Amino acid sequence: MASLFIQWLKPIGSVIRSFRLGFGLTWSHFKKGNKRQKPKGIADPDYFQQSEGLVTIQYPHEQIPVPDQGRYRLHMETEDCIVCDQCARICPVDCITIEGIKTTDDLGLTSDGTKKKLYLPTFDIDMAKCCYCGLCTTVCPTECLTMTKVYDFSETDRDAFTYHYGNLSPEEAKVKQQEAEALEEARKAAKLAASKASA
Repeated sequence: MASLFIQWLKPIGSVIRSFRLGFGLTWSHFKKGNKRQKPKGIADPDYFQQSEGLVTIQYPHEQIPVPDQGRYRLHMETEDCIVCDQCARICPVDCITIEGIKTTDDLGLTSDGTKKKLYLPTFDIDMAKCCYCGLCTTVCPTECLTMTKVYDFSETDRDAFTYHYGNLSPEEAKVKQQEAEALEEARKAAKLAASKASA
């Protein structure tokens, strides 16, 4: 009878021991809980120093600093683009679409002093295709393409990932295209007339 009673008490003792150890661990974390780690970037020299306390940040109210050289969402300064098409040619996933129209008048200069010779009716970047390699920003001669620190740009519609940076509406683009074609025809006619006159 005594041996049965002892066998019955063994599991209860094990449960009490487990409870005491678990509660002791919880209580020690509870006491350290007032030590809270501030959001730090991986480049911060004190990043690995704090070994105690809470490390969970309250996103989006708190955010970990983004590295300066991070590659995230693309941005384009339309006024600085010379429509050279280098970014679209180097893109390994073809996420950049560019169309240019020859200008019939002076478009001015970019911020670095480069003369603009083409209108920019279409400059689309499909960030759903982008592989964030950064090649387009490297080859851009006027540095109008940059990668920003914006990394949280989820969407419910896939078409919302396409960013339009063109500086002409479809109607304006049609008018400018007609003007460019008329100017080209006039140049060809003048060249033909000059060659006939010289012959």
